[in-house]
Amino acid sequence: MTVALYPGTFDPVHYGHIDIATRAAAMFERLVVAVYDRPLKSLLFSTMERVALARQALAHLSNVVVSSYGGLTVAFARQQGASVMVRGLRVTYDFELEYQMALTNKSLASEVETVLLVTSLQYAFVSSSIVKEVALAGGCINKMVPAFVQVALQKKLQALGEVGSDKVKVVSLRD
Repeated sequence: MTVALYPGTFDPVHYGHIDIATRAAAMFERLVVAVYDRPLKSLLFSTMERVALARQALAHLSNVVVSSYGGLTVAFARQQGASVMVRGLRVTYDFELEYQMALTNKSLASEVETVLLVTSLQYAFVSSSIVKEVALAGGCINKMVPAFVQVALQKKLQALGEVGSDKVKVVSLRD
């Protein structure tokens, strides 16, 4: 059985993530969506919230499990029995980062291959940072995220302060 790992922060999960996960689930017998608990970027949702949102977003895929992890991604891949790591590409800039990450992961775990999937055209502009920024500015995100993510995001932003407040820091290295 081929197990694949799809790691990310998913803060929050959006249609681009769902697209990549759906396509990867069709390619591999089991897909583990791995929610990283300590990325080097500001997070809006807790690890538990991100896992719950991802589980809801991917509930229609019977061969997908969602788990959180910390530490090296390749170590988690080994723990899960994954021989493949799936990553999504949107723009040219993504390729450079993913290429570097794939080479690093290969040097750390030669048995784990990286598969890069190009996102579907309608989601090429969507990132978690864009979703948060548009939502923070009061814009419509219904074409970027499922309704339940939109509701969770609106509640989270309301809890943090008024739209336009400087209380919400939206920073990303890449998502």
